[in-house]
Amino acid sequence: MASTLCCRARASPIFSSSSTIRRRLPLIGAFCMLSFGFCNLSPSFSSSFSVKTGCAQSLPFVPLLKSKFSTQTPAKSSSSIRMESGSDTVPSIVVYVTVPNKEEGKKLAESIVREKLAACVNRVPGIESVYEWEGKIQSDTEELLIIKTRQSLLEALTKHVEENHPYEVPEVIALPIHGGSTPYLKWLKNNTRD
Repeated sequence: MASTLCCRARASPIFSSSSTIRRRLPLIGAFCMLSFGFCNLSPSFSSSFSVKTGCAQSLPFVPLLKSKFSTQTPAKSSSSIRMESGSDTVPSIVVYVTVPNKEEGKKLAESIVREKLAACVNRVPGIESVYEWEGKIQSDTEELLIIKTRQSLLEALTKHVEENHPYEVPEVIALPIHGGSTPYLKWLKNNTRD
C-alpha cells in the first residue's frame, strides 16, 4: 500500500519537482495522521472517543507508532503533561480555518491574536481544497490557519471568524489537545483571554 501511495504521488502533477516533494511531504504526512485518527495510535485516546475510524488499525506501521507514542509508559516526563484540570493550564484546542489567500489569512490571523482569542495561529499556504458547493465539485487553492486556543474560547472565536471571513460558510473545526509541553500550554493559557 505504501509503495502504491508513493507511485501515485510521483505521477501526480502536484509533485512536479523534487523540491516540491520535499516541501509538501511533511504537510501531507500531517494530514494523513489526522485522517487516520489519533484514537488508533494509543488505547488511552480510543477510550475517549465513542466512534473509531478503524482505517489505520490494519496498517503495518501502527504497532510501531503505538509503542512510540503510547501514554501507558511508567516514566512520566516532567516537560509534558496530559490536559487535566490544574491552575497552570486550561483545556485547550486546535482549530482549523481555511481562507482564500495569503492576505485574508494574515488579516484574520492577526485579528484573532490581537483579540486574545488564540495564543498562536500558524498559516500554511498552498493547500488545495476539493469540495461540493451549490451542486458542483469545486477545487481551490487556499491557506490553512491552525489556531491554538482555550476550549472555552471556541464560541467567541467562531463568532469572530464568521464576522471577519470572506466566505459565506467559513470552516471552523476544533480538535482537543490531550497533552503536550507544560511550558507551551502555560504560555497558551497566559496569552489568551479568560
